[in-house]
Amino acid sequence: MRRFSLVSLSAGWCLAALATTSAFAEGTEMELKGKGFGPPAFRSFCNHYASLCNTRSGAKVVQLTGEKRKQLQAVNMSVNSSIRQQSDMQTNGVDDLWTVPTKAGDCEDFAILKKRELMRRGWPAASLLLTVARLPFSNEGHVVLTARTSDGDLILDSRSNSVRDWSSTSYRYYARQSQTSAGWERIGRAIPVTTTAKVKLDYTSTASIK
Repeated sequence: MRRFSLVSLSAGWCLAALATTSAFAEGTEMELKGKGFGPPAFRSFCNHYASLCNTRSGAKVVQLTGEKRKQLQAVNMSVNSSIRQQSDMQTNGVDDLWTVPTKAGDCEDFAILKKRELMRRGWPAASLLLTVARLPFSNEGHVVLTARTSDGDLILDSRSNSVRDWSSTSYRYYARQSQTSAGWERIGRAIPVTTTAKVKLDYTSTASIK
């Protein structure tokens, strides 16, 4: 087990089980609190997979239909069942490497593959954000994929086949990819979606994908 660091996020930090709690009856969005810092290995990943690092193409929020929710659940479960959880050192012989997995990978690799599969199904890149969290009662880091929807920010996780609102997990969220730059933003409190996405839905920046 490794400690989460703002400077270095390394091997072995994804392999812990997920516990969940129920914080809000309605969906929630992540409050953003300014510039954050992504893991160092993210930069190298972007040099090789620019399209999967992109967070500025297409709508920032997807109108969540029944079909779109099924897609999230299907992709989350499919990737979780087809990729074996394994550290970067075991898979690639290096401490920390972000990539698109084929047979095995750790938490960020799962999240990256899920983003690719959802983009292939028509989800805009801007709505799918790699997100860094800390495990409960620990400084161990973890990476998930956040899907921004009209029903709130939903989490696709390598340790759960359920797609959940971010505030109903027990993780302590640190930062996610920015939707306005190539950087990252710090995450604050949960904002009820009834006062944000559902009330202030901006159709110039929101997709209703068929």
